[in-house]
Amino acid sequence: MNKSILVLFFFLLSSASWAQLSIGIRGGYATSSYSYQATAGNRSTSVDGIGAPTFAIVVEYFNAKNAGIELNAQYLTLGYRQFNEEGDLNQTEFNYIKFPLLASFFAGRSGRIQIKVGPHLGQLRDASDVSREYSGGNPPELPTFGQPGDNPNKFMYGITAGGGISKLFGKSTLSAEVRFAYDFTNPESQDRVFDMRSTNLEFTLAYLFRVKERKD
Repeated sequence: MNKSILVLFFFLLSSASWAQLSIGIRGGYATSSYSYQATAGNRSTSVDGIGAPTFAIVVEYFNAKNAGIELNAQYLTLGYRQFNEEGDLNQTEFNYIKFPLLASFFAGRSGRIQIKVGPHLGQLRDASDVSREYSGGNPPELPTFGQPGDNPNKFMYGITAGGGISKLFGKSTLSAEVRFAYDFTNPESQDRVFDMRSTNLEFTLAYLFRVKERKD
């Protein structure tokens, strides 16, 4: 999968020879939440999420007056905190490399309002069980994912959408953005959990520098 993403990345760069191309960085804070069904007969249960910094390398190009495409190579931490009735805590974190490919639409010139939406793919780099204080809950608690033999599913896929404002300063662009992502990935690969889903919300700032003007 990594090779396919790299091929897509360089294809977009090469196809940008006739487009306005900007490259930069994006960073901020991401919060996540999880819900799961322990078995097919259990109702979906929500657990507390976590918050963590996130950052990305951004390639943006516009092939039309008010529309374009943005590709991110993003480091993202997702996770959950689950408590029992006695207040004991199980906490697990997942570190991903995530690649959102977003269609981008904007209105305005120097100051712009921007809307983005598209799919994302990613790969789990590592999982860690930060705290494991109880087991044997009812309904069954989420299992470990960072222990030897857990073998979590490494593939991530889902939908990302966002909106924000940006300001042009010559060849530079500063932007503030909020993104919401729904992930279809179930990290469980051994049928210990019937179903598992996550969402995450990001609050970020980005700096982009225009390296090529669009050819009209």
